Amino acid sequence: MRSFAQFALASVLLVAAGAAHADETKFLQSFKGNFAGKGTVQVTTDVPNVGVSCRFKSNATSTSLSLDGNCRGLVVVSRAISANLKITGAKYSGVYVGSRTGPAQLNGSRSGNAINLGIRWAKEVNGDRKAQMTVEKRGENGIRLTVIDTDPKTGKNVVTSRIDLTRT
Repeated sequence: MRSFAQFALASVLLVAAGAAHADETKFLQSFKGNFAGKGTVQVTTDVPNVGVSCRFKSNATSTSLSLDGNCRGLVVVSRAISANLKITGAKYSGVYVGSRTGPAQLNGSRSGNAINLGIRWAKEVNGDRKAQMTVEKRGENGIRLTVIDTDPKTGKNVVTSRIDLTRT
């Protein structure tokens, strides 16, 4: 009887894991497509925000998500930006490219419609190498990218980047 109970428990866990993976796949697939939008970027907490216009192409598989794009600010300044994430179980990890410090490491997990990621910059930004990034699915056709860092002077969290994108 005990082996049947263990088999039944293992079967339930396997089915639950398969359902969770299917749910993650559906979530990731919802990011596929071309997106465009506007937002603001603040290079460090002690400089003003700059308005930007951005275009991204997003691709997804059952275990990965990539966002590749370009943002333009002040009419003439343009920067390539990308985030490439791999999903292992419930954990997301990858690389963000677009910071002036070089490629940054990303690690985190999903909560509802948002992927919450810790950033480890290649070099110090605002007095340390840490920040947070959120990649949030907004409705059927929207994505919000947000970066929050700590102001070294006040110790308060500051939104240093927020870009709202809509499927094109």
